[in-house]
This record gives sequence, C-alpha cells and structure tokens, in this order.
Amino acid sequence: MPPQIGYLLPTRESIMEGRPESVPLLRLAEKASALGFNSVWVGDSLTARPRHDPLTLLAAVSARVPALTVGTAVLLPMLRNPVILAHQVATLDQIAEGKLILGVGFAADRPNIRAEFAAAGVPFEHRIGRMLEGLRLCKALWTGQPVDWDGRWHTSQAVIGPTPSTPGGPKLWIGGNLAASLDRAGKYFDGWFPIAPSAPDFAAGLRHVRDVARDHGRDPASVSGAMYLTISLDDDAAKADDRLNHFLERYYDQPAAVTRRRQACYAGPSSGLADWLRTYANAGAIHLVLRFAGEHERHLGQVAKLLPL
Repeated sequence: MPPQIGYLLPTRESIMEGRPESVPLLRLAEKASALGFNSVWVGDSLTARPRHDPLTLLAAVSARVPALTVGTAVLLPMLRNPVILAHQVATLDQIAEGKLILGVGFAADRPNIRAEFAAAGVPFEHRIGRMLEGLRLCKALWTGQPVDWDGRWHTSQAVIGPTPSTPGGPKLWIGGNLAASLDRAGKYFDGWFPIAPSAPDFAAGLRHVRDVARDHGRDPASVSGAMYLTISLDDDAAKADDRLNHFLERYYDQPAAVTRRRQACYAGPSSGLADWLRTYANAGAIHLVLRFAGEHERHLGQVAKLLPL
C-alpha cells in the first residue's frame, strides 16, 4: 500500500519573513488538498522559533479543508498544562472528525529551547517524565470518565467535554533516534516519527520499536512508522543543494552540514525524488511528511506530479 503524503505548512518561515497572516497558510492547505496530498502538518514552538500555535491553526485547516488529515510535527506537550491540552486536543479532534494525529517530541538540548522552557515555567531537566505523565493524564481525561490524579498535577473527579471524536483520543506518534527514544515509542506510542535516519536505518529502527512493543504485550503491527523529510527541488542539483543549505542555516542558525547530519534531506531534481521517497516506503513508512525549502507552491506542484508514482 503506498504511503500517505503530508505537507508541513511554513508557519515558522512566515514569521521569519514578516508575514504573520494566517490566510496564506490556509490557502496552501487548500492547494495541497486539491493536488492530492493526504495531510497537512504544523510545527510547534513558543519562543525558541516563534510560529503560529499549531492546535489553533489546525482547527482552521480542518474547518476549511475537512477531507485532510491534520497533524503536529511535532508538539511539545510538556509546555502545556495537560488538562488544558486534553480539552484543546479533544475539541480539535472533533473539528477534524477524528482525522488528527498528535506527533510529539521531547525537545533538543539547546540554549534557545532551554530559554523557551524557562519562559513557560517548565523545568527542562524533567521534560520527558513530564511529557509521559501529562499524556497519560490526557488519555485518562479523553475517556470522558471522572479522573482522580495525584502526581505532577492533581485532579478530583475531573471530566472534560467534549471527548475526542476518536475513541480514547487521537493517535500519538513520537520522534527520536536514540535507543531510549525507540524503546519509548515501542512501549507507549502509536507511531514512530523520526526526522533523521536513512532508509536502511529507519527500517532497523522500526524493527526495534516493534520488537519492544511485542515484548511489552502490544501488537507490533499497531505501531506505525512515519518520516519527516526536508525537500529542495531543482533540475540543477547544485542550485537545489544551495537552496537547501541556505534554508537550513537561516532556520536553525547553525551550519547546514550540522543539521543535515541530523535530518533526512533531499536536494536535486524531481526526477530522483520519487525513488528516494520510495526507499522509505519500502522500509516501512506509512506516512511521509514533507517540508519544503521555500517556494512552496512550486514544490507542491512538482511533488503532486510524482504522487501517482
């Protein structure tokens, strides 16, 4: 079965370029849907890399283009109170009529991200435990039953409404490439959604994730594999490479070579992209989320021509 193809809206780039309006982003979502993309995704950051709030924007996307699956790539749930987050996500899942995937991450250890956690009043060092407990609390609240909770947060017979359209809440995917990240994906999550591995490494990582799931009494086939990929297309491979490097350096404020060692990227003619994407599909990815290095309408049109392949 061919993978689903998703498109990451350029929320960060819009802010960087002084274009905070949301309507152009919604029009890009409409265009992606019209061209045959299966899903639209939004990233997350408060102060480290300012951008539109993902849950709010995805609600607008779902209302405007109801056929699309929507997702976060990725949300930092530990920056939010989980009772409030559970309410927001349940409402969004109702607007999306169950077509929501909540991709989550645990944040890299960089000065601007530590400052972001401090600004939100959240201790950076305990972010993973906070994320896991917060998501457990969300899932308890998504049942619609009264919840008593005595941990980092305290609730007494708490009930939220609405509950999600998806019984039990939306699918939860998590990224990460370290051994502990793979174990976490296999133990607790519905999908593994990394940004870094080559296709062979992705296949090996997905096998590990599913082995962990099996060892913990879960159906390994229930854990999906997905990839987040950055794309720069040009018939002139050197121009595509230069555009990708410029995009990454401006986005992350560090040498492109550093980022390209950590993230899966393609730079070159569109004629080679389908084969590159197919390597990830053959490695087990059921969903490929594409981020474009600028020129979004052109990239959308070029990738749309490859979708039948």
